[in-house]
Amino acid sequence: MQESMREKILTFIEKNSRIELKELAIILGVEEATVANELEQMEKENIICGYHTMIDWEKTSKERVSALIEVRVTPQRGQGFDRIAQRIYNYSEVESVFLMSGGYDLLVTLEGKTLREVSQFVSDKLSTLDSVISTTTHFILRKYKDHGTILCQGASDDQRMKVSF
Repeated sequence: MQESMREKILTFIEKNSRIELKELAIILGVEEATVANELEQMEKENIICGYHTMIDWEKTSKERVSALIEVRVTPQRGQGFDRIAQRIYNYSEVESVFLMSGGYDLLVTLEGKTLREVSQFVSDKLSTLDSVISTTTHFILRKYKDHGTILCQGASDDQRMKVSF
């Protein structure tokens, strides 16, 4: 299959992983079996690494605390940042780890049940790793948009009273 067709499939499923194969095939003008085979092949090649559901947890009764943690580390000889990143992403609390440019090296995202749970993770697990120089934790107060999905509909509506003279 052409690379541009693969990119089109990926673009569609990135925005809506629940799109039906039949619908996607019609949009792309190809057979349903072609789309199914291509998706299977991209899964085998680890181009497609998983499928996720966006949930606005603020609309449920479950309390969650999300945090972004900036981590400065000392890279290890011969392995750079990879080994310390691996140690961090293997913690079950960690959702993602990114190598960054700028004032810190790694950005770690995680969720906990409480502020205390997140702070204990940072103080007991993350900051005690040998390569970690320092951490800065930022707690997320509200998510407006996540992975291209707007979570707070109407958040941008201007609620000010209209006054005319």
